[in-house]
Amino acid sequence: MMNENEVIAVNINDQLGKGAPVVLISIISLEGSTPRHDGAKILVGINGQTWGSIGGSLIEATAILQAQSVLRSARSRKLDYDLNGQDASVKGMICGGKVRVLLDYMESTSENKEFADAWHKSIKNGNDFFLVTHVNENADNLEVIGHGVFYGDGRFTGNCVLNPQERENLRSELHNIPITGVFNIRDTKVIVDCVRKVKTLYCCGAGHVAVPTVWIAALVGFRVVVLDDRAEYANSERFPEAFKTLVVSHFDQALRGIEIDKDCFIVIVTRGHQFDREVLEQSLKTSAGYIGMISSRRKKAAVFEALLAKGVKQVELDRVHSPIGLDIGGETPEEIAVSIVAELIQERNKKSRDIP
Repeated sequence: MMNENEVIAVNINDQLGKGAPVVLISIISLEGSTPRHDGAKILVGINGQTWGSIGGSLIEATAILQAQSVLRSARSRKLDYDLNGQDASVKGMICGGKVRVLLDYMESTSENKEFADAWHKSIKNGNDFFLVTHVNENADNLEVIGHGVFYGDGRFTGNCVLNPQERENLRSELHNIPITGVFNIRDTKVIVDCVRKVKTLYCCGAGHVAVPTVWIAALVGFRVVVLDDRAEYANSERFPEAFKTLVVSHFDQALRGIEIDKDCFIVIVTRGHQFDREVLEQSLKTSAGYIGMISSRRKKAAVFEALLAKGVKQVELDRVHSPIGLDIGGETPEEIAVSIVAELIQERNKKSRDIP
């Protein structure tokens, strides 16, 4: 299952590959309370198909309607919404704030196809990267004059018409962009969207709680790998949404040979205390950005006590979210899964707000 960014990249590739133009709608600035963050996108095709979302409500509906006009005129434009003023009285404009939306007309040129292909490949390759949109704007007109994919190491793909020194100056500012930034260069504007690599979730255990947890986690954009020592449980038929299923020889070797970095999440939901402890002990030796273990408080105390006796430091155990999930009073596997994924989303969003 693909996350929203990948869905948009795949369908830009598909539409442009068929020779069909598209409109890429993006929130490029906002103030106050709005449905989604800046950088949110929705793609509109020639036949009215849409992929992604900028938050629903009449903002999105109006932008999609205007996209048809952009497709007919073959000219990009911008839309401004004041949700504190007159626009707020329109039924459906329930948030307060100001939103500027870019309707970026993209025809099927070799340059645009190269940009879309680089976008998609960067997601598949697990890179952090930046989408660059170069705009020439005045009071009466807006023209998109180039697109590109920028990497933190200075590599650039696309037709954004910045000279080498301007690109280097822009690169030096990339670490200051948590989501979207707009820069004035000469008499033009450069819009830069920070795209974080997809977070990988390792779900250790393939039992009754794992099934809804994997489904919901994949639905909200995690790349999920399921691990279990039972082939009849860890398989694609049981977990069709998973990126991969792995059958391990034993849980004490569950994470062996797997590269786990700060962008990885580990959820421990095995079928027994011993297995949970074995996986947790391995997890603490990684730099995983999130480690969560399903447990009662009594089970947590027993597992932690056993690990302390083996020399694990308390500061390492403090990294562990246990009992796992937000406290919503869930009891069924599905309710527990909701609480687990809610906590995963919360932690992912905290990390996404950190300056790279």
